[in-house]
Amino acid sequence: MWDSQSPPQSESIIRIMRETIFNIHDLVLMMTSVQCVCFVLLLLITNPPNNRSNYWLVAFLITQAFIPMHELVLWGTDIRGLVLENYPRLFFWMGFAYFMDGALLYFYVKSLVYRDMSEHRKDVLHLLPVIAYVIFLIATFYSHSLPERVQLIEHDVYVYSTPYLTIDFFGKLGRIFYCIACILLIIKYKDQLKTTHSNIERVDIFWLNLLVAGFLIVTSITAALALAKIVHIWISFHPNLFQIMGLTSYYSVFFLVLILVFSSMRYFATFEPIQKEPKQPAETKLVNIAFAEKVDAAMRTQKLYLSPDLTLDVLSETLHIPSKDLSLIFNRHFNSNFYEFINGYRIAEAKQMLVDPKQKDKTITQIYLEVGFNSKSVFNTFFKKIVGQTPSEFRQKQAA
Repeated sequence: MWDSQSPPQSESIIRIMRETIFNIHDLVLMMTSVQCVCFVLLLLITNPPNNRSNYWLVAFLITQAFIPMHELVLWGTDIRGLVLENYPRLFFWMGFAYFMDGALLYFYVKSLVYRDMSEHRKDVLHLLPVIAYVIFLIATFYSHSLPERVQLIEHDVYVYSTPYLTIDFFGKLGRIFYCIACILLIIKYKDQLKTTHSNIERVDIFWLNLLVAGFLIVTSITAALALAKIVHIWISFHPNLFQIMGLTSYYSVFFLVLILVFSSMRYFATFEPIQKEPKQPAETKLVNIAFAEKVDAAMRTQKLYLSPDLTLDVLSETLHIPSKDLSLIFNRHFNSNFYEFINGYRIAEAKQMLVDPKQKDKTITQIYLEVGFNSKSVFNTFFKKIVGQTPSEFRQKQAA
């Protein structure tokens, strides 16, 4: 049985957590939940038939609607009292969202990145944390009678018990690992873009990086708060820390959801997914030398690399060579990827323009734009990597 009184070392935390209720902080929690629900309805109404990534986003936003309500029920004096008096069975079950939202965010990013993403049976394993949380609640909380549960809630015994604090911490720690997995997925996506795009800077993923990094910060704060509650059982420190960390996470989630709404309206439709990296076949396929010569000849005569929008698919249609064969040619014959191969030709063209007396009046900006680059920093990096000098140094040396 649980103790009839809350742990003495937790009384200061409880007092601080309750001092902020009912005020602007609770309003932010309510607004976060409401805007998540509104965004879910908007996505379901406007979602194209085959856009699977939006359904993962809907599931993720539903968990983000449950989390602030879970916090309000636990810590909001007015709402807590109302729920305790009329709906005491609502306590704690909404906390399942903490054990699920990380996986949903990961699957959302994955479905956004890969156009051919599909679900597998093994993906059910991601539900294990939620199942563990439900079993834990049934065994340690819902196994008590309703009057006993009300006592545990009224005196904050259960919420500050070591078993609950422990599973709460591990649930929030798991969210951090999912956010890190999302970041690694985005890094891999940017690397794979180099196999199909000659200008990866045209694919804007800053908003996606911002979104995932933001949730990583939020999940780290909530995990640190959960850990601090455990440490506080043995070591006392100023309870204002709990208030600061809790409110920081509340406001951060509110603004992150706003960013999510804004970015979805502006960027989601233009986000360019890629094919999942194919598995290497058991038998090594030979490179078609005729295709390799055709690619090289087309680059030298037609100068296809001058197009800033050149992609692997465009080159495949132009040369009537299957894209898989083109990838094989770049990797094995030219020992390069598409991104480096095309930009190598662009640098060679830029070198000729920089030393051409007829082009001496052109600025470096004009030159890098004409040869197919759309970023000065990328042009300078590639130029220095290949030539060993910056474009300005190269032009001055040749002129001298």
